[in-house]
Amino acid sequence: MTEAEKIFHQIIEHLPNVMEGKMFGAKSIKVENGKTAAFFWEGNMTFKLDEKSKLEALKIDGAKIGSHLYANDKQMQEWVFIPKEHSEVWLEFCKNAVVNVGKLKRL
Repeated sequence: MTEAEKIFHQIIEHLPNVMEGKMFGAKSIKVENGKTAAFFWEGNMTFKLDEKSKLEALKIDGAKIGSHLYANDKQMQEWVFIPKEHSEVWLEFCKNAVVNVGKLKRL
């Protein structure tokens, strides 16, 4: 298990009312309503953020608007990719993502 994957699992253990799931075949963090707050792919994480946190995250070196894992040209505007080099901020952005998607209604 890589260091980045260990951090992903530590985030799940740290946050209440979240569980590991799948999104696009990637490991993800889901909230009680079944929505995905973040996903882990190739050692990096992508978070579904509110507008304020999205703008803050995009200031991080290497951060960018998220894209579909198998179609990089398909941007996901509410999602921000944060590379493993900045894994020290993943927990804080994941907290925001959990609150953000927790407000969404279950399908």
